[in-house]
Amino acid sequence: LDAHLHPTPVTVSIQHAANPLQMQQQQLMSDVAAAAADVNGLPMSASNLVNEQAVLRQAGRDAISAFLDGHNCYSVLRASGKVVVFDTRIPIQLAFYALVEHDMQAAPLWDPTLCQFVGLLKVTDFLDILRHCKTTNSNVASLTTRSIADIFQDASIREAVGTNFGFWSADSSTTLKQACKLLHEKKMDFLPIVMPEDMRVLACITYTNVLEHLVTHFRENRRLFDDSIYDLRIGTYHDNLVTVGPTQTLAQALELMRLHNLGALPVVDAETQKIIGVYSRSDITFLTRATDAEDAVANLDLQLQDILQQQRTDVTTPDALHTCSTTHTLQAIFEYFAQLRFNRLYIVNEQDRLVGVVSAHDLVAYFLS
Repeated sequence: LDAHLHPTPVTVSIQHAANPLQMQQQQLMSDVAAAAADVNGLPMSASNLVNEQAVLRQAGRDAISAFLDGHNCYSVLRASGKVVVFDTRIPIQLAFYALVEHDMQAAPLWDPTLCQFVGLLKVTDFLDILRHCKTTNSNVASLTTRSIADIFQDASIREAVGTNFGFWSADSSTTLKQACKLLHEKKMDFLPIVMPEDMRVLACITYTNVLEHLVTHFRENRRLFDDSIYDLRIGTYHDNLVTVGPTQTLAQALELMRLHNLGALPVVDAETQKIIGVYSRSDITFLTRATDAEDAVANLDLQLQDILQQQRTDVTTPDALHTCSTTHTLQAIFEYFAQLRFNRLYIVNEQDRLVGVVSAHDLVAYFLS
């Protein structure tokens, strides 16, 4: 419980980050020119073309990597915002409805006995707890009185939720590259950002926040991102895709997401193989409309086609369905994200059949590889 990350502060002068990056870009351009030129003055060979493509792809990765190294976590925080923190002694159901009321996806957990943060409660955790109650025929009504600490002391619930307790965080001076690596290594969806002086939590950032900052502030004159995301294999494709049908139940979809560690599932028509919607774990519409905990558990038997018709439009809504083709370039995806701020983009072929999915996580991970 007392595991806590204190990343080594990295002081970066963002104003002066352009000079070394310009030097790196000039060197990369020289490499591209060298790769494209034939020393004998003969026409460019296939191997030259392949080499040039590889150099350009690496140049793109290096440029983004340098950008992430030159900006810190403080730079992605909004000018104003709020943070909700839960005392581990409050009832779990009360905490869940507080998240919904404040339009928050996650909140740090404070243990008053240890006088420190001990974890992060996500709105999706309550969903998993309800699913566990349904599977084990547990007393759902007890969630109104059982505290957060009591719930997560239950080993079976911890396993069902998949929560690894320990408050992993980064301070405000940590570079975005370090923050993304921490999100990836710890398999986290949210990373709390704290002030190093007094460990106050400023916000919880995600891959989407990082990508939003990237597309807003990154500037590059060279055409480094003209390959399609399909050719680059950024994302998940074909046989590796996990999908659900519209008549499958919410409980079945949640179990699939747990097994494959997914945050959302495309809903695909079995006959046409076309995507008709998206169900995300963050969609808690069926919970907010339930009259009590027992009613919420009963709603787990709803079919996904019914759930999709009830989707809300606030922060708890799953990702809206956005699609692109297999020919969309990485540059086009960046521009698309700048307009829509999607978490996931679904890739379809010429027949509008689903062939892949790319997430904000996938895009950031590509530049860290």
